[in-house]
Amino acid sequence: MGSNGTFLDNEEAPTYAPSIPVPNVQELVRKDPFQVPQRYVRKVEDRPKDTDTSYLSSFIPVIDLSLLLMGNNEELNKLDLACREWGFFQVVNHGVAKQVSQKMKDAAAEFFKLSLEEKNKYAMPSDDIQGYGHAYVVSEDQILDWSDALILLVHPSHYRKLKFWPNSPKGIQEIIKEYSNAIRKVATELFQSFSLIMGMDKEALLGLHKQLVQAYRVNYYPPCSKPDQVLGVSPHSDTSTITILMQEDDVCGLQIKNNNEWVPVNPIPDALVVNVGDVFEIWSNGKYKSVEQRAVANYSKARISYASFLFPHDEVEIEPPSHMVDSKTKQQLYKKVRYGEYLRSSMNEKMEGKAHTQMAKIEG
Repeated sequence: MGSNGTFLDNEEAPTYAPSIPVPNVQELVRKDPFQVPQRYVRKVEDRPKDTDTSYLSSFIPVIDLSLLLMGNNEELNKLDLACREWGFFQVVNHGVAKQVSQKMKDAAAEFFKLSLEEKNKYAMPSDDIQGYGHAYVVSEDQILDWSDALILLVHPSHYRKLKFWPNSPKGIQEIIKEYSNAIRKVATELFQSFSLIMGMDKEALLGLHKQLVQAYRVNYYPPCSKPDQVLGVSPHSDTSTITILMQEDDVCGLQIKNNNEWVPVNPIPDALVVNVGDVFEIWSNGKYKSVEQRAVANYSKARISYASFLFPHDEVEIEPPSHMVDSKTKQQLYKKVRYGEYLRSSMNEKMEGKAHTQMAKIEG
């Protein structure tokens, strides 16, 4: 660490967690669109239900970032409510140019069209989660997700392991950088408003990160002949401060848990989906909740989603600031945890609901 409390540019890029190699789902479907191997079939109680909760999607808050940036109090109150009651919201007027988003979508679609041999040039190594493949597979008998992913650390730039960054289609590396820079700008602008609703100075939340780290995960969900038996991604909460997701405009797959119901997050054209992560929950002393989410498969269409995770440096110790332990709660609900330890302990277990936030809770 430098003398001014910042982290040095020459520190080594972190490694995260090992994962057991598993089959490529896109290739399984290409060879036989009707096969669904037993390793992907969920227990009956974990399968997507037929109950129609899509009408609830319209209740998910929509936040206008341009109003937040103008200091609009009504929008700040909406943000506070969204983080308390939903832990999720869609953000519009966020400033990411449509051209930047579209280039990202086009390049990713081209990447996933490449042969498996070509994509495997960027295969995830056995001891880390950067590259193309599957993360969070910790046992041979684990039920697997119906998806493949490309995972990269994008910021700070000296954390990038460029051998895992695709060279094809042409220009994709620059497109990923441009898109990620635009998303990081949205995140830092949102952090200003989060700081205000937490009763802090505008720049305080960003400062708590010491070094803001950004990871990027592009998920590919192939079509599935039995979508009611599988999940694209297992139920989990994010270990980030916040996650910013770009969805396809025409295929729904993301669902969030609200009042014990799985609610689909129907895409709003050009909107980004933002969710509260575990770090934000801990810093807010539980006022804001990182909620469970999952992805379901689609019978006839493949779907791609683009998740950007914003989180603190490994060495940061996270705990609620004293002013968040207010007269109403009267107690600190979370103990101090070193973020790097928290993150890795969650990665060494299969994704399972909100199991890992328990690790930071003070036993009462």
